[in-house]
Amino acid sequence: MTPNTPSGSRSPHMVYLDANATEPLRPQARDAVLEAAELTGNPSSVHRAGRMARAVLEQARDDVAHAFDVAPLNCIFTSGGTEANVLAMHGLGQGRRFLVGMTEHDAVRKGVPTGADMAWLPVDGSGQVKLDVLEAALAQSQAEGSAPAFVCLMAANNETGVLHPLADIASLCRKYAAHLHVDAVQAAGRMVMSVSQSGINSLALSGHKMGGPKGAGALLLAGPAPARLDPLFEGGGQEQGRRGGTQPLPAIAGLAAALKAALQTPRDLSSLRNKLEQAACAVGAQICGADAPRLGNTTSLVLPGRKAQTQLMRLDLSHICVSAGSACSSGKVAFSHVLQAMGLGDQAGEAIRISLPWNVQDEDIDIFIKAYQGMAQGAASVLSF
Repeated sequence: MTPNTPSGSRSPHMVYLDANATEPLRPQARDAVLEAAELTGNPSSVHRAGRMARAVLEQARDDVAHAFDVAPLNCIFTSGGTEANVLAMHGLGQGRRFLVGMTEHDAVRKGVPTGADMAWLPVDGSGQVKLDVLEAALAQSQAEGSAPAFVCLMAANNETGVLHPLADIASLCRKYAAHLHVDAVQAAGRMVMSVSQSGINSLALSGHKMGGPKGAGALLLAGPAPARLDPLFEGGGQEQGRRGGTQPLPAIAGLAAALKAALQTPRDLSSLRNKLEQAACAVGAQICGADAPRLGNTTSLVLPGRKAQTQLMRLDLSHICVSAGSACSSGKVAFSHVLQAMGLGDQAGEAIRISLPWNVQDEDIDIFIKAYQGMAQGAASVLSF
């Protein structure tokens, strides 16, 4: 097998290991996008062309809702994960105190409504939220007689892959009648999740993180449908009046197809990830969050004394695509807030993230290991292919 190569890549030898930034497009998603793009009608139109488009839209809604065990009318399509998170916080959190994890994605960290009361939830050295601090914050909100808190904690961290203990978190939120919002952008399609059975009140996901096209996401709500949700903007009243704007049918169809493919043909990438980690540790690398449960495709590696940006450039010269944390901030010269919250200090600037895509091959891992070990040992980093 040849190394995985992103669609449109000019190099047949490029190794793509940045799936948490965006997954390669799945064939099933590509087919769904092309089929939906052939439909002319607006899903809100009542004529035949509109009804044909509406049928595709509602089938996608049914498929996504079924995958997460929510009522179809409680699946609201958005432009992506950021909008889904912000829609939840603004549409469901008004008047509440926000309790936000310190390792959340900036979509959540910066999405809290202006002027809202909020507090940060710290994590331990492994990257998991401190449950005792969460409970104390929930108890404080209850004692003050304010509205129940709005808790924002992600299912899986985008930089380290660390999984929060959602069952324990949900139990605490139920105890104090708090709303639990989960950013599942990285977990969706990589883990089986049930909103109704887990105690989650709202959940955000993104199509392109599952192997779908960019431009579509969803907010899923627990409980009877249609659940109340104040829109960010009303527009023409689409999505049951909760998210205005004509739905991007090809992107939504691709999202649903990618999710279905991911769940029907799951692939455990942990053995390849572990092989990569063992080889990296042999030349001095340290694994961030190694003691916590993690996504099987994700690792964050610190190489002491080597700046992350230098590592990225060296690996890029070897045609290997990785990142230094969130792709949304990778162009900025700043330490990872995730790793700093975990107590890594200056080492937060020496970490790179490797995230294996759904189509990764053994050869890709071998190529990475050769380049990484050469870099760590000060050898020439440019490989001859």
